[in-house]
Order: sequence, then structure tokens, then C-alpha cells
Amino acid sequence: MSSREPRRYAIRVRGRLAPRWAPWFEGMALVPQDDGTTVIDGPVADQPALHGLLRTISDLGLPLVSVTATDEPTL
Repeated sequence: MSSREPRRYAIRVRGRLAPRWAPWFEGMALVPQDDGTTVIDGPVADQPALHGLLRTISDLGLPLVSVTATDEPTL
């Protein structure tokens, strides 16, 4: 993977997010999990974009569970 290609991230938050929240996360997939969490999954352009997504999560008051860089979708 070149440093210019977006990296895929799976960001897990506590709670279930409805699909209407997707625009807050730049169109990333919102995948509800059986354990009551939601995985926000998709490509992130670069580190500043990742920090922006994490700031959005914080601003919305969503409890962050984990952030995982991955090459595979979690769907």
C-alpha cells in the first residue's frame, strides 16, 4: 500500500448508530454489532482525517471502544 492510498479503519463505539449518522462520518459504513456497539468502517485519507473522525466521535459524546487499522472491511 502506498502512503498516498487511504487506509481502512474500523472504529468501534459503544451504542448503536442509525444509518442517518453516516454523513457525520464522511459516508463510512455504520455496522451495528451484536454486543451493542457500532463499527464505523471505511477508508480514511490520512492521519489528519483520522484525527478529525475521532474528534467528531468525541464531540458527539460517543464512547470510543477501539480504533483498528485494517486492510479488510468488517462488514
